[in-house]
Amino acid sequence: MSRYTIDNFVTSTSQQDLNQGVFELENDRILEVNLEHSKIWTRTVSMVAYRGNIKFTRENLMEHGLSRMLKRAVSGEGTQLTKAEGSGKLYLAHVGKKISVLNLQGDSLIVNGNNILAFEADLGWDVKFMKMAAWLAGGLTNIQFEGKGMVAITSHYDPLTLEVTPEHPVMTDPNATVAWSGSLTPEIKTDVSLKTFLGRGSGESVQLKFTGKGFVVVQPYEEVYYATTE
Repeated sequence: MSRYTIDNFVTSTSQQDLNQGVFELENDRILEVNLEHSKIWTRTVSMVAYRGNIKFTRENLMEHGLSRMLKRAVSGEGTQLTKAEGSGKLYLAHVGKKISVLNLQGDSLIVNGNNILAFEADLGWDVKFMKMAAWLAGGLTNIQFEGKGMVAITSHYDPLTLEVTPEHPVMTDPNATVAWSGSLTPEIKTDVSLKTFLGRGSGESVQLKFTGKGFVVVQPYEEVYYATTE
């Protein structure tokens, strides 16, 4: 029974320094952020632990300019951000979702707002939304990241990445769509009829169609999005 001792438990679950940079995955569901007199943006209420001298400041509505504030209001964007700054180690998670870390090197990446966990403050970002998306896709809104820096995204279970080419577009369920490359052109594809409103439709009446050249990331879970003040 020695395998079940407290010492073995502490050893097997203890924090590890992997020297992977600002963002470091402690495991599939906990992100370690190494702050050194720096700052990042995190999803509000995603902090599970920290040590060191770190200050948390909830995002001011006007902090990112009037344009972004209006876009978030119109799109129904419910993801609230908190700024973490200082020096220390910060641990983040969100409802047990799996975490993926992406290091952008001048790339453009669009992420569903509900799948954002954290990103470096120097990374450029803006709110993107599609016409009718809030009504048809249950409030789907997106954040576009560009430039150089790290972003941590989440997914229910293991994500799947599908290649998109001009010859082979990809259709996805909006509520299962996590992210896609900024080079793609997404469109809302609908098959709404009277049967849909009577509850006799196929259940797949609203889709996203991705055309161009790039990739799209989906999760094996249809997530229902709600506006939040978390």
